[in-house]
Amino acid sequence: MQEKDLVTPELENNCKIEEAPKLNNMTEQNHAQHQSSSSIASYSLLYTISQIIGITLIIFVFYWIFEFRGGFGFSEPKIIFNWHPLFMTIGFIYLFANSILHYRTFRNQRKSDLKNQHAIIHGCVLIFVLLAGWASFASHIYSIPSIPNLYSLHSWLGVLTISMFLSQFISGFVSFLYPGVAVQYKEAIMPYHFFFGVLTFVLAIATSVLGFGEKLIFSLDKEYKNFPNEGLFGNFIGVLCCVYCGLIVYMVTKPEYKRLPKPEDSVLLTGNLD
Repeated sequence: MQEKDLVTPELENNCKIEEAPKLNNMTEQNHAQHQSSSSIASYSLLYTISQIIGITLIIFVFYWIFEFRGGFGFSEPKIIFNWHPLFMTIGFIYLFANSILHYRTFRNQRKSDLKNQHAIIHGCVLIFVLLAGWASFASHIYSIPSIPNLYSLHSWLGVLTISMFLSQFISGFVSFLYPGVAVQYKEAIMPYHFFFGVLTFVLAIATSVLGFGEKLIFSLDKEYKNFPNEGLFGNFIGVLCCVYCGLIVYMVTKPEYKRLPKPEDSVLLTGNLD
């Protein structure tokens, strides 16, 4: 009887030890499912807000140029320049933001499709940036007298940002789209690709805000300090850019919003900006 009493607690304890992990796993799975659905809902809300802000920025920049800066065209240098802020806002702010969020936004698509779409959006960003750069250089060259290029802090940061974007684009293409690259290399470079991608976006926003301020100062001169409508409107665009930047960085760095791996992803043996 004593022997039975000694054995029974042991067996009971073993059963409890074996059952405990199962119960814990079930609890963790239920919690993960609940957290996942709530995270997707909050992400969707923030994504909708980000789209509203991003499109509003484009509309505001268009209105600013059309209402205060003479509109768009190719008739004279200062009008040619007006394409620069609009193209940069479309490419380096709105499209760039959507590109880095692409994996999290369309999380149910195949990763191979997301990779290609991510690269295509980046390609579109590059086209708008090149057009914006052309507008800036052309307006300076055809001005009478001509205006020097690349002398301001805005232009220096612009060159730095574009150089980082190009390096990201090329290294990302070689690392994640070019066939035959070792998976160990992809896994090693992924954290750096993610970090420098976010950093490049932040630099793009900072450069844009600096550019808006520079344009307002050059255009309004001493009138700027008298709070003219154009100055107030331009300042608001800059503040809105900062809000947009903070929202996008939050969405792309929050772990709960990360795209969960799919069973078919393991076949690809690739890493991406999740």
